[in-house]
Amino acid sequence: MSRFLLVSLNIEMILQETTLHRRREKLDATTDGLGLGDAYGATIGRIKAQNTDRARLGIEALMWISHSERPLSVDEICHALALEIGSAEINTDNLPSIRTVLGCCLGLATVDKGSSTIRLIHFTLKEYLSRHADLFDKPHSGIAETCLTYLNFPAMKQLPSRPSYGFKGPPLLEYASLYWGTHMRMEPSDRSRSLARDFFDQYDSHISALLLFRSVHKWPSYDDKPFSALHCISYLGIAEVAIDLIKTRRWDVNERDITGLTPLMWAAKYGHEEVVKLLLKQKDIQPDIPDTGGGRTALSWAAGSGREGVVRLFLSRPFANPGGIGRRWEKTSQVMSILFRRKYVHPDRPDSHGLTPLSWAAKDGHEGVVKLLLEREGVSPDRPDKYGQTPLSFAAENGREGVVRLLLEREGITPDRPDNDGQTPLSLAAGGGSEGVVKLLSERKDVDPDRPDNGARTPLSWAAGNGREGVVKLLLEREDVSPDRPDNEGQTPLSLAAGGGREGVVKLLLEREGDSPDRPDNGGRTPLSWAARNGCEGVVKLLLEREGVSPDRPDKYGQTPLSLAAENGRAGVVRLLLEREGVSSDRPDKYGQTPLSLAAGGGRHRVVKLLLERKGVDPDRPDNGGRTPLSWTAGNGCEGVVKLLLEREDVSPDRPDNCGRTPLWWATKHMCKRAIMLLLAREDVSPDRPDNCGETPLSLAARSWNIQIPELFKARKATTPSAV
Repeated sequence: MSRFLLVSLNIEMILQETTLHRRREKLDATTDGLGLGDAYGATIGRIKAQNTDRARLGIEALMWISHSERPLSVDEICHALALEIGSAEINTDNLPSIRTVLGCCLGLATVDKGSSTIRLIHFTLKEYLSRHADLFDKPHSGIAETCLTYLNFPAMKQLPSRPSYGFKGPPLLEYASLYWGTHMRMEPSDRSRSLARDFFDQYDSHISALLLFRSVHKWPSYDDKPFSALHCISYLGIAEVAIDLIKTRRWDVNERDITGLTPLMWAAKYGHEEVVKLLLKQKDIQPDIPDTGGGRTALSWAAGSGREGVVRLFLSRPFANPGGIGRRWEKTSQVMSILFRRKYVHPDRPDSHGLTPLSWAAKDGHEGVVKLLLEREGVSPDRPDKYGQTPLSFAAENGREGVVRLLLEREGITPDRPDNDGQTPLSLAAGGGSEGVVKLLSERKDVDPDRPDNGARTPLSWAAGNGREGVVKLLLEREDVSPDRPDNEGQTPLSLAAGGGREGVVKLLLEREGDSPDRPDNGGRTPLSWAARNGCEGVVKLLLEREGVSPDRPDKYGQTPLSLAAENGRAGVVRLLLEREGVSSDRPDKYGQTPLSLAAGGGRHRVVKLLLERKGVDPDRPDNGGRTPLSWTAGNGCEGVVKLLLEREDVSPDRPDNCGRTPLWWATKHMCKRAIMLLLAREDVSPDRPDNCGETPLSLAARSWNIQIPELFKARKATTPSAV
């Protein structure tokens, strides 16, 4: 692609020359090794050499395209280029056409037809422009000023703050609302600061407040004021504007927005240190109040987002316990409570679910924040949440090896502490497949590598069930790990791995001595049964090759691996089992249903075909209730299977079950139109054959709410047509 682009740009350069001599000189220059970067530079030089207005338009277009936060639509780029900073409206006569814009860019920009957005001709051009930052004069400032000018238009301020459904705003409204702050934060200017002050004068009633809020939260707000100006600027993190804003009026700096967050929480969450400092200086600030959603403090949000600088700011404040004695103060609890609410930060305060700032930092793997918190007096490194999970549990579960190492070095940590479900950090790490964490924990003498949880599942059981081969290898190397230990349901690690199709884990477990490959669980199902039921062909092959595995072993309901595979439509597994000696292809379960009956009832067309080709299969065998495969499939409306069975001479299409109900009766009962049509086409099917209660298919059809059903019977000459 880059070679074709180079040729295209070089041809453009050559054709721009006015005489044959100059074109030859340019051709010689290109063949002497002019590269893509040189071609870009030469093309930009030609853009600048155009007349003043075309040069300005071309360079500004490249600036917007290369510095925008997302691809711009054709209308957006045209409006952006037409706008004059500081104006009160767009002069529509100043709107360039997209053809003009592309022409001024001399081939360096193009319109993506699929998305109708404008883009640079090649990704290497963006890299080139990034390396030559001097091509544009303060691009982010210019874009921010343009966006704010647009939002300050009287026409924009008059738009409804709560637009109706389907509202489509002016072309640049969405981009300006969502990204002016991003551009200004990158490159603030005095003019953008002034424009921002004007913008925030009417922010509460401005439509952009809602647009920004929805983009941040990804859910619609139905509140008239979801996001105040102070919340907005705290989220954006522009300290200069925040200073101006706080000076304009007296703010409730602890006000929660519709999501329950305060301005301080927004600034802390996104790591805006200067704004956090500014807010902490406010007289009425309460830095430790919780949000209303989950009870998290500003410190908790900062810790969970990995904002080390902000966390350091909070931890530099004195800590006090309202119920006792603070680090610096000795006052009554009442006075301490007042002071605490207004000035102090509790570094270990749990949220509504019991997670502390350390828990959040450990969970998301923010090692720097974890270090800061562990160094702080008053932080408990082993504090459980309401579900019994400690910071170590969270770090282990999410594979945060560095955090796990930090916590294990700390005194007061219980590395084998179970949560409310009985899962230890090792169990959680094993289930999550974190080999590094499993190594760290299993090497500890105070960690039991085979400790079962409340469901009797061990770390090996979790690793095997989730297909964590590396962890399974590590655990199987240990002598104190039982590879065949069942859980409360009687399932062994092999059974769980087989049912999940974890072929690699199954191989590892089958290589281990002491594993019983055919051990049934509490429901009588073996590893082969689970693999067959779930269609895990690779695992089925492995188990069938293993000595000691019974391919036809029934569970407590009499269902064999073949029955389970047939019922669930696992044609590949059915084929494997039918090729195996010792497998009964027509063995009924506890309820008398054969594999064919189960497959027919589920509409498993491919499986039914396989079984019907088998000599030992009776296609008309009734179950304990007298229902045949045809009865089951007709009642469930499986047209394809009904056809297959009706083509057989050894299938009785009108055979009643123990209640006298025929396949047509069942098809009519469940309004299976196609099955009814197929059965009525048979002369040996009676539409007025009564069941044991005297109900006929015809009388059922007459009472059907579906008017099409009786019409099917009218087409057939019935013996009692008056019933319809």
